[in-house]
Amino acid sequence: MTAFSLTPEAARHADAATLEAAWTALREQTLAQFDAIERVLGGRLHIAYAMTVNLPLWELGHVGWFEEFWIARNTERGRGTAARLEAPRAAPLLAQADAMYDSTTVAHTRRWQLDLPNAARTRAHLSRIRERSLALLHNAQDSDDALYFFRLALMHEAMHHEAGLMIAQELGWPISDAAPASSPARQDLAVAAAALRVGDDGGGFCFDNELGAHEVELAAFTIDSAAVTWRDLLPWFETGGALPAHVVRDDDYEHGFKRAAFGRWLPLDLDAPAVHLSATDAQAWCRWAGRRLPTEHEWTLAQQQQGAAFAWGQVWEWTASPFVAWPGFAPHPYRDYSAPWFNGRPVLKGGSFATQPFMKHPRYRNFFSADRSDVFAGFRSCAL
Repeated sequence: MTAFSLTPEAARHADAATLEAAWTALREQTLAQFDAIERVLGGRLHIAYAMTVNLPLWELGHVGWFEEFWIARNTERGRGTAARLEAPRAAPLLAQADAMYDSTTVAHTRRWQLDLPNAARTRAHLSRIRERSLALLHNAQDSDDALYFFRLALMHEAMHHEAGLMIAQELGWPISDAAPASSPARQDLAVAAAALRVGDDGGGFCFDNELGAHEVELAAFTIDSAAVTWRDLLPWFETGGALPAHVVRDDDYEHGFKRAAFGRWLPLDLDAPAVHLSATDAQAWCRWAGRRLPTEHEWTLAQQQQGAAFAWGQVWEWTASPFVAWPGFAPHPYRDYSAPWFNGRPVLKGGSFATQPFMKHPRYRNFFSADRSDVFAGFRSCAL
């Protein structure tokens, strides 16, 4: 694997050379993950339908389609967020690409019925797309507008890399040993009242839901220094709290519980952040413990004020905030990214052990429905 390190802030301001290096390193990971899945599935690459998973072959093809759609085929790519979705678009290298891989128009259920190119053809297609993308990147101006879609393609592929690990965990494929690391002992942090500047004024890459800079007044509060661990949850389990789908009781294991980890069963690391918890689970534990979930603004303020004392990045963290548009919201050309999901689902903050390091930006707003337990998510709590 190509060794490459990129900070979140550097990724959002990446120039052409940095983007090429990041693209190369990430694509090697994407293909290695796909190769591992192909070995597990014996080359068939077909799985039973489920709402929370995608066909691995479709996932890989979609990553390439997205890159080509927004870069090589995008006649207005140099305009950045001002590019028109409805502008004329060049034909794809693969004639039926839009009918197979466009997630906006190809329904989730439909993806199981498609006659997709096989693994070898899909890999070759991604390689051809990448060659064209790199040629365009080498000739792109060094501006936020000119590099916007190149940066977007990097972020998009990173998201799908984590989604691939979520699918592997959900279906028990032994393709990874990754897991949340043990946390420092959880303690209360006192956060002072403050006016928090939320959102961004632009500059570098931003997702549309992060824009709309404004201030919010926050009262003082007390928050956990780290995400809630399995040790914190055990008493709740013993008194009738709902076990996550990936944890079962088993007296043959230490502490009487075991967890699913990519097709294996392992004892709980009691000092690791609890993971595969839904927002509903998090709220239930908070009620039992006499605590509450932080809002996304409280999470952000605590991260800013407390620095290294605020441990984060091992699990996505549910918040009490609904995913909503901020003042002046205007969708970016990839219109399906945010606006369709302003429906009350909660915001998650932080990042997980499976998230690419350059995606772990404190400004990033993740969002899933509150009942999802397949996400690498946990939570931290606040005092009432």
